[in-house]
Amino acid sequence: VEGEFVPRRLRLFIPNTPCHIIQRGNNKSKIFFSSDDYQTFIEILQEALKKHLCLLYSYCLILNHFHLIVNPGETGNISLFMKLLGGKYVRYINKKYNRTGTLWENRFRSFLIGDEQYFVRCLRYVEMNPVRAGIVSSPELYRWSSYRFKIGEEKNPLIDFDPWYTSIDTNFIKRQLKYRQFFRESLTEQELSQIRKIAHKGGVYGNEMFKGSVEEVTGRDVFIRPQGRPK
Repeated sequence: VEGEFVPRRLRLFIPNTPCHIIQRGNNKSKIFFSSDDYQTFIEILQEALKKHLCLLYSYCLILNHFHLIVNPGETGNISLFMKLLGGKYVRYINKKYNRTGTLWENRFRSFLIGDEQYFVRCLRYVEMNPVRAGIVSSPELYRWSSYRFKIGEEKNPLIDFDPWYTSIDTNFIKRQLKYRQFFRESLTEQELSQIRKIAHKGGVYGNEMFKGSVEEVTGRDVFIRPQGRPK
């Protein structure tokens, strides 16, 4: 079944395989309180990417959570990357607003992304988040995501071009136009439901072949098994 999800206990990272990362505020509370907070988070994000050799394909920062699509490349370390990003941002917020305690809701959530079909669904899911939330009517109107860079409306040193994006067209201007056109097609309710389920549980988002390859690399069972004794 497409979009099958596995128990959240699995934390899977594989070299050169992108993953979708989600981190929410504790009790759904705010993590960004001003424009300066968003900008500081971006600066820390850039530092963490550089230090831990990860590639950032897409992001979206919302009032009480954020989404990242990150590729660890050959040698990157996503766990250390998130430790630096989350820890340094919490220290900044606590100092600025004279607060104590946790900012985050438990640990960050993540799941591996399969082939191109699944990857482009995640792109839509991340960069259309402000539209689904009713913050803006169109993704280019939202400042704190990677979408505006992808369509050529602003510069952004954070973003690395993913293979799918570069394959859209060899001409940079045409590529930006086609990316904009691509976002005119929305995710179906079934696709949204699949992504939300896997985001909640963590694990693998892909087809049977991709799940099998992840099992071979990690030695872990990533398929859903029926509960109870085998027939």
